[in-house]
Amino acid sequence: MAIEVRIPTILRTYTDGQKTVEGSGATVTELFADLESRYSGIQERLLEDGELRRFVNVYLNDEDVRFLEGVNTKLSDGDNVTILPAVAGGSSAQATVRSAANR
Repeated sequence: MAIEVRIPTILRTYTDGQKTVEGSGATVTELFADLESRYSGIQERLLEDGELRRFVNVYLNDEDVRFLEGVNTKLSDGDNVTILPAVAGGSSAQATVRSAANR
């Protein structure tokens, strides 16, 4: 079963700079285990205690797996999985407003 996995820039050091890699597995968990077998260390960056890390988003064919079955989401041949780091933060204007409110 071939699944295309899109790798974000921050994790490409694990995939020798490759933007996309192929993997296999019946679920997201199995896919990540398969990736780990070839790209040592990547799984630790994606999972914590068997669940997705808080700041990692995974999409199956453009659907967030957190709204499906999480790491137990089933995969099929030809699926596309995209791994994206979550973006956090705010504008400096918001920080200024908060700072002023706390005085």
